[in-house]
Amino acid sequence: MQDKSNIFLIIGAGPCGLSHAKAFKDSGIPYEQVEADDEVGGNWYHGTYRTAHIISSRKTTEFTDFPMPSDYPDFPSQRQMGDYYKLYANTFDLRPQIEFNTKVTAVRPRADELWDVELANGEQRFYKGVLVCNGHHWHKRFPNYPGEFMGEYIHSKDFKSPEQLAGKRVLVIGGGNSACDVVSEAARVSQTAHLSLRRGYWMTPKTVFGKPSIESPLVHFPVPLQRLLLRVILRVVVGKYSDYGLPKPDHKIFEKHPTISTEIFHYLKHGRIKPRPDIERFDGNTVLFTDGTSDEFDMIVAATGFYLSFPFLPAGMVPMKNDQLALLYGGCVLPTYKNLYIIGTQQVRYGIGPLLTPSSKLVAKMINLQDQMELPIGLVLKESGSPLPDTHLVDPIRSLRQMKIANYTMPLLLRKERRLRKKIKAQAPVLAKFSSNPDVKVY
Repeated sequence: MQDKSNIFLIIGAGPCGLSHAKAFKDSGIPYEQVEADDEVGGNWYHGTYRTAHIISSRKTTEFTDFPMPSDYPDFPSQRQMGDYYKLYANTFDLRPQIEFNTKVTAVRPRADELWDVELANGEQRFYKGVLVCNGHHWHKRFPNYPGEFMGEYIHSKDFKSPEQLAGKRVLVIGGGNSACDVVSEAARVSQTAHLSLRRGYWMTPKTVFGKPSIESPLVHFPVPLQRLLLRVILRVVVGKYSDYGLPKPDHKIFEKHPTISTEIFHYLKHGRIKPRPDIERFDGNTVLFTDGTSDEFDMIVAATGFYLSFPFLPAGMVPMKNDQLALLYGGCVLPTYKNLYIIGTQQVRYGIGPLLTPSSKLVAKMINLQDQMELPIGLVLKESGSPLPDTHLVDPIRSLRQMKIANYTMPLLLRKERRLRKKIKAQAPVLAKFSSNPDVKVY
């Protein structure tokens, strides 16, 4: 077993992994990085289809310390995004620390507060700490309907090029960004393109008044005012959803991840996409819908999202809500372990770029603070009243504000940790009387 007791391991070399690697390098934190693929980029390398373009704009996706090339359009392509992340890794000389084609199969805490790591090739190592950046767009979520569909049934993650849809009768399930992208591709090349919606979604065009809609000054307004003004803008620019055959949204704007697509409205009005209600059941190649109608299809694409998953961690280590929300303090730490940081579990309402650099620097600060503490920094945050997240969606402006405050207040955690440690040690003799295990940790 390789001794790496003074080194952190970063799992993943997607946008989060690369950003944190740079922050570690800038802060002088020794680290190694492993990536299951043979190249950097994460989901933009292995998980998107060939003709994809980003939903968020260039300005809301790029790293704040590394702007995208000036000749990139407002909505860069899959190839351009891949090239951008490669350029980031090369510019900051991050590649020497990355072991490609290296998959982690197990991460386990040790009694000495180090971390055992097992790789797919059987190799075992132990590290001072682990930074989990394995992403949340890989563990596919499929819907569950009665019956069996006898045609081709894939997840949107498995859609790689429009040729897969060519000439087929296609049904796409879902109303999120992936669903609208895939059904719009189907509208161009398929025999028929249908979209099954379980409920109403807030769908907004990519651009409003000639600018990317997510770059609107509205994002700086209070959320209630944003909702009011967006409803007015959507009524002017889009009109009523019912005019497109779409159901009325069953939630407020921003309560669920917004769907951003211009093509969906275009193809609905041209009759190339046919909206359908939720599915009742499958019967061979026939799909029966809840309104009593039915149709035959050659292919179904389930654009129904992903589970948040950490298969290499012990089961139950990370408390979860609805398989989608990780209950972590400070957005990344548990109260029970030192030097385990789980990154990128929440989703930003638009591009994550503006948050990555400051949040990576903040994590590096947390690690340096943890080195000065005996107790887990997650426990200190918990006992200091830090709240757990109540949604997996992040308001980027609010999050940036919180990070600025945390940069100034984080050093105060050292004083809180000392007080908490004294309190715990004072209680330890009393707690020991009720413990059948003399080695139990009181925190």
